[in-house]
Amino acid sequence: MKPVPVCILLSCLLMTSFACAAPEAFEVGPKDTARLPGGKEADGIIGDFVLRNDKVEAVISHNAPLRRANMSTFYGADGVTPGCLYDLTLRGANNDQLVIFTPSGQQGRVSWVRVVKDGSDGEAIIETVVTAANNNGLYKRHEYFLSDGLQGIVINTTLRNEGKEPRKGSVEDRWTKFTSTGSALGVTWGDAEDPADRAGYAYAWASNENTKAPPRELNLKPGEEIKFARFLAVGQSPAEAVGEVLWVRGAVARVRGNVTDDSGKPVTTAKVEFDLGGKKVAAYPDANGQFELRLPGGDYDVTASDIGRESVTAKVSIDPRKKIAFTSADFKLGASSAIEFDIKDDAGRSIPCKAQFVGVNGTKNPDLGPKLRAHGCVDQYHSEKGQYRVQLPPGEYDVVVTRGIEFGHLKQRVKLDAGKAAKVKGTLKRLVDTTGWVSADFHNHSTPSGDNTCGTPDRVINLAAEHIEFAPTTEHNRLFDWRPTINALGLSNELQTVPGMELTGGGAHFNSFPLEPEPFTQDWGAPVWNKDPRITAVTLRNHQGENLHRYIQINHPDLVENFIDRDGDGRADGGFIALGQLIDAYETQNYSDSKILGGAPFSIGRGRDGKESVNHLREFIWLQLLNQGARHIGVAVCDAHAVYGNGVGGWRMYLPSKSDKPAEIDWQEMSRHAKAGRSYLTTGPFLQVTTEDGRGPGEDVRANGSLKLHVRVQCTDWLDIDRVQVLVNGRQRADLNFTRATHAKMFKDGVLKFDQRIEVPLSEDSHVIVVAYGENSTLKTGYGTSDQAKIHPCAYHNPIWVDADGGGFKANGDTLGYPLPVKKLSIAEVKALLKQ
Repeated sequence: MKPVPVCILLSCLLMTSFACAAPEAFEVGPKDTARLPGGKEADGIIGDFVLRNDKVEAVISHNAPLRRANMSTFYGADGVTPGCLYDLTLRGANNDQLVIFTPSGQQGRVSWVRVVKDGSDGEAIIETVVTAANNNGLYKRHEYFLSDGLQGIVINTTLRNEGKEPRKGSVEDRWTKFTSTGSALGVTWGDAEDPADRAGYAYAWASNENTKAPPRELNLKPGEEIKFARFLAVGQSPAEAVGEVLWVRGAVARVRGNVTDDSGKPVTTAKVEFDLGGKKVAAYPDANGQFELRLPGGDYDVTASDIGRESVTAKVSIDPRKKIAFTSADFKLGASSAIEFDIKDDAGRSIPCKAQFVGVNGTKNPDLGPKLRAHGCVDQYHSEKGQYRVQLPPGEYDVVVTRGIEFGHLKQRVKLDAGKAAKVKGTLKRLVDTTGWVSADFHNHSTPSGDNTCGTPDRVINLAAEHIEFAPTTEHNRLFDWRPTINALGLSNELQTVPGMELTGGGAHFNSFPLEPEPFTQDWGAPVWNKDPRITAVTLRNHQGENLHRYIQINHPDLVENFIDRDGDGRADGGFIALGQLIDAYETQNYSDSKILGGAPFSIGRGRDGKESVNHLREFIWLQLLNQGARHIGVAVCDAHAVYGNGVGGWRMYLPSKSDKPAEIDWQEMSRHAKAGRSYLTTGPFLQVTTEDGRGPGEDVRANGSLKLHVRVQCTDWLDIDRVQVLVNGRQRADLNFTRATHAKMFKDGVLKFDQRIEVPLSEDSHVIVVAYGENSTLKTGYGTSDQAKIHPCAYHNPIWVDADGGGFKANGDTLGYPLPVKKLSIAEVKALLKQ
């Protein structure tokens, strides 16, 4: 049998008017990394194999024990995927949007991956083999084939049962990750997660006299063999990729079109949808407003659309006999309606910011694009600069512009006429004085993490628009550095980072920095996670050599397992003994609304199945553990995976800094203060708490009979607080509870909401925490329809440790009215405890 289905190769040769040059197949060595294709989802490393021709370039992963595209390609012990297609993009485009294509669900260890033909004879072939001896009697061979003229990869599969028992299973291919997928004319397609990336993929089974489309379920008797093939194409759009698959399957003709506006200028943001058998598939114009694809003969309804313009539908008739000539499909769209922004700060400087668009008087909120991107996510637009243009459907909108929690906001009602532009111009004043402090978020993600597809530029813009000034790079299981992206976006004066990672597995997750990426190695040099969090902590501490300034925190921790009930048998055993000594901090807050004043270590909630479940409340358990003598440092983060919804904002920290300029932030200083607990955790209020001698969070003080605190709270013009509660050893003392209702004179209505000196009577050694809270307000103005809008304004700090008797601080052991929670508490037991 030929290594590629004969009909496919002949079809390509007959329909190609040029002479074929030699394709290539080669292994990537340390000096070949520049030959790897690039793109948003590019995952090629040293040791992988490149397959390329005049049209496309691809990466096949090599045979290494831990080889995988990223953390979330597939989970579990068999999540490795050597010998699979990782990257596929048009030649020279550096626009890979494919995480992985696994022929027949190929997963787990393989016997070998190798170059079979290097392309010198016109055929380039790389094969992946799993021998029967290593696969319980089932032999598997996947052959990746390429010749010039093909705008995709032919993948031949051979399965042979060399065992003594029948083998059953699925032969369906798998790919990831596409939110928008479908099928048309017998071809499966996928669109890039962000359509603005202009990339699409498509595949279908191929057949000839030797290979046919396989049955849906494999059923091989001993000694029986089956062979089949599929063609996987890539294009600048799903429609183009579908056309390439149809091309190798039969007669098609070329369609070429232009999308322009009334003045003849190209409309590069348009979408051109072809109705293919009742299924709409999108094509995207290039930078010149042009698109091109192949389709079978027939009549097609085609619609060209663009946000802020009236759509145009036409019928396009394609003659399949036109092999060379193009069928024309030109569209002229009207002028766009849009809002043009010019936003500056007090000094007249263009600044990053976020705009929300709220439809009023019958106008719907717009849908500007997917949640994962900055430039148009649902009804928001995040920008790296103050001058930008957002196309919107005609209508009436309330436009809200913000830049995080230190700046004021602009709100303007705009009536937008069809084809017209309106202007929103103004100054975002920096209202909250945070001199000597910088805002930080120690936990966020973009697409290298694998469990999300937010572009790294989108994440960086999101951070800058929400005015985060220091954000370590914390991608899942990959050492990474956001600095090149920050610099490329011109944001080096707005945002500082340091390379690091989040080390993740089926237990405790850890963030750590600094850790230097080792490009083009597996996980870019990241260490391997361990179920025992102590081993993981030590691994991170020593990776790449010991660094005294290295910072390590546990993310969204299971405090019960880690520090109370390690084996989950319902009995307190101290958790992983000594874990607290191996880490610097853990997250008491990870995105959700605060429960610092919740008053219990657990609550009853409902899971996705609608059934009741026990929820452990991390902040309260943290207070309980502090009373047991644990000096655990609390951290607040967003853990953002998208831009809208689970985006940046909602939680952050303030840390002391010698410089207020982000470009001058010293990560070592950030690490030192974070480790010492000199931090405030906030969703918006800027809280400052100091003792008479100027001590603050994280510090040890001596007091005799009482502690005098200066409590100061500032809020921007779209936030408010109405309660200040002092916690003494985790207890909400009634004499230290101040609200607008009971102590109206203590609260103010301007930026400065609270500025009081409070005396805290003490009868024992105490850790003291002040909480500023908005019980009757939310973050809605700043976040609109996004999930953060439901969160209440809240700020608190790490403990001030007070020695009341001169004998050094001693924890009082109080569990705050509840036993330390263990794993096997039933719903009935929790309800009974909550009623006490």
